[in-house]
Amino acid sequence: MLLLPLPGSTRFPSVQLTSTSPILIRHHHIFHAPLSATTPCAVSTSTESHLPSLPPSRRRFDNYDTVQAALSRYDFAPLLAFLSTSSSSAHEVTDSASPTSLDPAEFQLAESYRAVPAPLWHSLLKSLCSSSSSSSLKQAYALVAWLQKHNLCFSYELLYSILIHALGRSEKLYEAFLLSQRRTLTPLTYNALIGACARNGDLEKALNLMSRMRQDGYRSDFVNYSLVIQSLNRSNKVDSPIMLKLYKEIESENAEIDGQLLNDLIVGFAKAGEPSQAMHFLAMVQASGLSPKTATLVSVISALGNAGRVVEAEDIFEEMKEGGLQPRTRAYNALLKGYVKAASLEDAESIVSQMERSGISPDEHTYSLLIDAYANAGRWESARIVLKEMEASNVQPNSYVFSRILASYRDRGEWQKSFQVLREMRSSGVMPDRHFYNVMIDTFGKSNCLDHAMATFERMLSEGIQPDTVTWNTLIDIHCKSGHHARAEELFEEMQESGCAPCATTFNIMINSLGEQERWDEVKGLMGKMQSQGLLPNIVTYTTLVDIYGKSGRFNDAIECLEIMKSAGLKPSPTMYNALINAYAQRGLSEQALNAFRVMRADGLKPSLLALNSLINAFGEDRRDAEAFSVLQYMKENDVNPDVVTYTTLMKALIRVDKFYKVPDVYEEMIHSRVTPDRKARAMLRSALKYMKQTLKQR
Repeated sequence: MLLLPLPGSTRFPSVQLTSTSPILIRHHHIFHAPLSATTPCAVSTSTESHLPSLPPSRRRFDNYDTVQAALSRYDFAPLLAFLSTSSSSAHEVTDSASPTSLDPAEFQLAESYRAVPAPLWHSLLKSLCSSSSSSSLKQAYALVAWLQKHNLCFSYELLYSILIHALGRSEKLYEAFLLSQRRTLTPLTYNALIGACARNGDLEKALNLMSRMRQDGYRSDFVNYSLVIQSLNRSNKVDSPIMLKLYKEIESENAEIDGQLLNDLIVGFAKAGEPSQAMHFLAMVQASGLSPKTATLVSVISALGNAGRVVEAEDIFEEMKEGGLQPRTRAYNALLKGYVKAASLEDAESIVSQMERSGISPDEHTYSLLIDAYANAGRWESARIVLKEMEASNVQPNSYVFSRILASYRDRGEWQKSFQVLREMRSSGVMPDRHFYNVMIDTFGKSNCLDHAMATFERMLSEGIQPDTVTWNTLIDIHCKSGHHARAEELFEEMQESGCAPCATTFNIMINSLGEQERWDEVKGLMGKMQSQGLLPNIVTYTTLVDIYGKSGRFNDAIECLEIMKSAGLKPSPTMYNALINAYAQRGLSEQALNAFRVMRADGLKPSLLALNSLINAFGEDRRDAEAFSVLQYMKENDVNPDVVTYTTLMKALIRVDKFYKVPDVYEEMIHSRVTPDRKARAMLRSALKYMKQTLKQR
């Protein structure tokens, strides 16, 4: 005879009912696998390694034969048939009290299932939820209502959590929230909702729920943080501020950090462009005796390569091999990308050779990166040889490969080669796609060939390729930068008429265009239109506003933008302060520039070389040469290497105050610092020497 279900968290023995699509439902960090959707149910002998061991008296279902014997007593087919034909709404899940009278047939049905243990009800519900059929989901709703009605299963929080999870997995987030409002939220239902939001990419709701959870006195667990970070990584919305915020929350809550969360943190910081933070957590994993996942190590190699830290990327790659992990294509490509970025062609060729010797076949990405390396080095014939190798290896070059070749020509200003790339592309049997045409339009735009850019756009349309926001933004931007503001506005209107909604970048381009024309009322109108379309101003928007207001001498408006941005919870960027300092410098307002520099440091931002050069210029324009040289001293003390602009600006400051005799000393220091003088620097020196020579003659 089966005993009644055990109370509390001990009511979940290590029973697994088979399923092809597992569901993850947490209760005190216990994970249960679902039941198969078929009845009668089959049971596997496997147990979850993370389930706590139960005392002998509670291990009623650990033995396979015992489980089979227990399950053979129950046939859920009559119940499911009753639920399907029941007149009660399948979606009606209530907290009403048990009825005082029942239909005899239903009462008899309920009594026949009275001895079914709670874990089997949970598994049956999971099996219904795991089905993609809408009728099974309705049965799941009806099952919860029926169990409540007859008091057959007392872990209703788990039942609700299973339903919420199923709704989230079926992308029915709205219904999941409606269901959650029927009962007071518990840690279990909070977890299910947060998981549903994270899996559906609704990160704002997930983070708000975690905040509410804390307000209700519950601590969020490590699984919630893992799900949120994984969602950020999938959506490519991850950035450094949000990762730091999440980690601070984990620390403040003393949340347990398991191996999975550590791996997620490493990948998150790596994708956010913070390799140092990623390396910090990688050290934590290794210090704990855990082995990081291969994909985690690949993300770190990629982040280090992108940051120019190729030597460290090589070390991680070698550690992979020493740890018994065989690097696959993605790992080789990550290191290869670092070499390409560092313009280390020899190393790039070497890693591809090593890859082939290890029996790893290069893929499209490998060949694309190698073509990038050759194109950047100006070795076009070698790039073409790689294309032939691709064909020989039965790796069909795609449009992306040719777009990378085209981008290399673009970056070198060789826009004429665009037509040659297009011909070679067609001869290889590859048709241009939208991405290729976008790069081609950008290539012509950067060389101020607007006619060719528009002709490419027309060709794109004639081939039935619809432009996207990147296409429209590129066209609008190149016309703005060429001073064709009226045509840019026409394109902005055409974009909207075509049904392509402007994005934040589009509005930022247009705001900058109107600002350059000092059409301030229209700038404010465009800001309002942007917000009315549900687009919030971002960092770039505010930086653009600060820049256009500063250049026009509307410093009060620029400062107001900074304050509005901070009040909205956005952190000012170094670029924004650079723009403000430079605007003050252009007007010789050195004191205001210095104040902006101080605010920048107070906001925790490290002054960039650009900001410091602008500050030198501000002092120079204000005839304060001593303060200008104090900025140079600050740069040396804070490991900021002066460049040719630094020394040229200092020489200009000296000439402004008639201290010509000091200019040669600055020029000599520039040479000793291994900074190559440019034409402007040499002109400054000649001007100073000429004046000194005239002065000597007059004496």
